[in-house]
Amino acid sequence: MAAQSDLWLPLAADAPRRRMVTIGAVVTAGRLVRAACGGVADLVLPPACPVCHARLGSPGGLCTACWQTVRFLERPWCERLGTPLPIDLGPGILSAAAVADPPAFARARSAVSYEGPVPDLVHALKYADRTDLAPMLGAWMARAAHELIADADMLVPVPLHWTRLAGRRFNQAVLLARQVGRLTGLPVASRLLVRTRRTPPQVGLGRDERQRNMRSAFVVPDHRKADVAGRRPVLVDDVLTTGATLEAATRTLLAAGAIAVDVLTLARVVAPR
Repeated sequence: MAAQSDLWLPLAADAPRRRMVTIGAVVTAGRLVRAACGGVADLVLPPACPVCHARLGSPGGLCTACWQTVRFLERPWCERLGTPLPIDLGPGILSAAAVADPPAFARARSAVSYEGPVPDLVHALKYADRTDLAPMLGAWMARAAHELIADADMLVPVPLHWTRLAGRRFNQAVLLARQVGRLTGLPVASRLLVRTRRTPPQVGLGRDERQRNMRSAFVVPDHRKADVAGRRPVLVDDVLTTGATLEAATRTLLAAGAIAVDVLTLARVVAPR
């Protein structure tokens, strides 16, 4: 039997894709075996923390040590951008960034800061077939989304271009949106927004470059415009960095008739504490 470290995918950002796919397949097989055989499978492939590989009593979570390093975002925050603020100045407060350069979306909320074990979790979900992480991550998002849900009509996952979807086999934004929808009761409109061109990767690009990269990247098909007209959708994605992708998607939904658009992501890049 392989050592435990060989049963779990490497989570470093620079891990080779081929090794990720191989180990991801092993983990996927393990999940299928566990679903079929219950406790017997846990003896063969015991549940482990997806970050540090410490053994767990049950699958679907983090160990105590890794859990304590997750930075959950809480108030006070900018009411528009959802970025944490150092002091509480009362309800409705806006950050300097929101005042100087207001986004197209009405409000953005994120569950956690993109630091600690979170980049590893996002990378594992997107590139290593760790779709078993979606229920936990989606639950974090649903907790952060409570004030958006009261005004929302639907959840709209940010789409992948069809060529990228074919290579990855799933859209992580759809998986997360479905989990949020299951917990909140909001419908998921996974085909309302379409990505019309395959944009180059955003990693390493500055804000202006990201905005140019995303121009005309999305469209609402004519036969779906009636579904968004007069509605307030919530865009769902995994990470908010500069916001260029979400800005482009928001403007497309507004042009199709949405009265306002909110944004919900699992994580966002924030300044160190």
